[in-house]
Amino acid sequence: MADVDSERWLVIDGRRWRRTDPSLPAELVAALKSHLGRGRSAVGAAKRRADDDAVAAARERVGLAKHGLGERGPYWWDEPEADRLARAEDALRRLDELDAG
Repeated sequence: MADVDSERWLVIDGRRWRRTDPSLPAELVAALKSHLGRGRSAVGAAKRRADDDAVAAARERVGLAKHGLGERGPYWWDEPEADRLARAEDALRRLDELDAG
């Protein structure tokens, strides 16, 4: 069971964090992680400006990226691979649409 747990969870300072779905294609993961990083950066910038609306919008982007990566939402290991891929592709499409304006 420890091997399965180590594939599903990353433990840092005693806290468990869900790992990225390993079945997702590398280029899809890279695109989602790029959005995730930019979203996290935007959260920090909005907090420094005390802009609550921008914080909320940036957190929404972070959440979308994390759902796409399988790090939030349904446990990826309980879902068919095709559903997981569709969720990731949908999240990336929605994030790209947010960038487009």
